[in-house]
Amino acid sequence: MSDTREITQALLQFRDERDWAQFHNPKDLALALSIEAGELLESFLWKSAEQANPNEIQEELADVFAYAFLLADGYDLDVKQIVLDKIKKNALKYPVEKARGCAKKYTEL
Repeated sequence: MSDTREITQALLQFRDERDWAQFHNPKDLALALSIEAGELLESFLWKSAEQANPNEIQEELADVFAYAFLLADGYDLDVKQIVLDKIKKNALKYPVEKARGCAKKYTEL
């Protein structure tokens, strides 16, 4: 079993043991993902990156990943494949010779 599948299975088991699938529709998972991403940002609020608490970052990032994995599972998406596909798409939008060391959006390269 792949790592991503193992994570998803553990999340599904945790969810199902608590009868929470009824709350995990795509809209609410997307909302939860956004909220948790906001909580991750809060770890950095009014601080430099070095001042942020790594334990808080770990906790919030785990929540972000958890909701993302559950949302992907709800649409029967292969996490590994969709990330690799996105990297390929971005490689076309941001060719190394134009994008290296540059923070411009692809439409400005």
